[in-house]
Amino acid sequence: MEKTSKKDLVFEKFGMIATRLGNQIHLRTLRDAFATFMPFMMLAGFVTLINYVILEPTGFMGKIINPETLTTIQKVGVSIGNGTLSITTLLVVAAVSYHMCVSRNYTNHIAAVLVAISTFVVLTPMTTMFTPENAEKAIEVTGVIPVSHTGASGMFVGIFVGLAATELFIKLSKNKKLQINLSGNIPPAVLKSFNVLIPIMITITSFAILSFLIMQLFNRDVNSLITNVITAPLSKVTTGLPGFLLITSIANLFFGFGIHQAVISGSLLDPFLIQNMQENMAAYADKAEIPHIINMAFKDTFAVMGGSGNTIALLIAIFIFSRRKDYKDFAKLSVTPAIFNISEPIIFGLPIVFNISLIIPFVLAPIFSLTVAYFATAVGLINHVVVQIPWTTPPIISGFLATGGDWRASVLQILIIAASVFIYLPFLRVDEKVTSKMSAEEQ
Repeated sequence: MEKTSKKDLVFEKFGMIATRLGNQIHLRTLRDAFATFMPFMMLAGFVTLINYVILEPTGFMGKIINPETLTTIQKVGVSIGNGTLSITTLLVVAAVSYHMCVSRNYTNHIAAVLVAISTFVVLTPMTTMFTPENAEKAIEVTGVIPVSHTGASGMFVGIFVGLAATELFIKLSKNKKLQINLSGNIPPAVLKSFNVLIPIMITITSFAILSFLIMQLFNRDVNSLITNVITAPLSKVTTGLPGFLLITSIANLFFGFGIHQAVISGSLLDPFLIQNMQENMAAYADKAEIPHIINMAFKDTFAVMGGSGNTIALLIAIFIFSRRKDYKDFAKLSVTPAIFNISEPIIFGLPIVFNISLIIPFVLAPIFSLTVAYFATAVGLINHVVVQIPWTTPPIISGFLATGGDWRASVLQILIIAASVFIYLPFLRVDEKVTSKMSAEEQ
């Protein structure tokens, strides 16, 4: 009894810590913002797949249809890419600002979002270097915003602006001394706009002054400062293999205690993984060298087969090796969601949650799969992941699509799932023995 009480106490304390972290307002805001932003990523992924795999003029379709016709049709996809990949940061600014308002229970969402977008433009240098045709030197062009600032590479500036500008604006807006009260029969929209007039002016002006000071002190704009000082070092840590495996493992461990893994990965990993994914898609579209192995779709393709923890392997282990009818019956109910990478039925039903026997392989299986997939990509056994696919894409199909049509990635998924079955198997045996013993004691 005493040991059980101590174990329950540990679970309870860990659960409390996980819950507090999950409810941290800025982490929650980022998690929800990127969930809102994800459909745009998926659209860009579909377009990349269609444009540069199916409609590729030098590919199979080029032998059937005139390559010039295919190139013309590709312009539709290019325009969609301009409205998704090329303005990633603007979309992130708006999404983060909106969810910051929701988290703070601030109702004038549109004002906050507009302030955040305006602030982002204030901080963004409107110049770029351009080399005219047949010219020897590049010239500076003013009055333009480079795609490098609005695309994936400026994402963390967007996160910073979305959080900081919205926080300041909301705080100022709640100060009644800064509100302009109008009397008479005034339309609500006009009244709202005048109430936030001064906060808008103060917020945008404050960031303009900040941008000016940074330029004077460091001779660089806010974008490059955040990219070089914050984004680049963090990206190396979080999307390098050791850091990526560590954060993914912690996220799955949290899931084992009932706190969804998105609490950790959605806040700490997804911004970097999405940035890497977009850079890969852009490089793939330009037929350039693919810069990253680890990205958003890489995680979904090799660490979420059947759901978090690669639980498709656990279901297979139950179907083939389990000696308990109740386990097999429950696996039958869970297999259809698992095909589409939905693991909640098995996680909360079997359960894996608060079950140390199954939490261990639930954490170990993705470490194994991600490590194998990483080195398989690094040595060229499979193509890089270059297409953002929906996370609900079934395993085996997902490997083929995410790598731009590489069948070897699907074979690798099959091999990983087969190996993961044997990672789960000994722990499944232990869990069955514990369950049988507990059932006998209850009788």
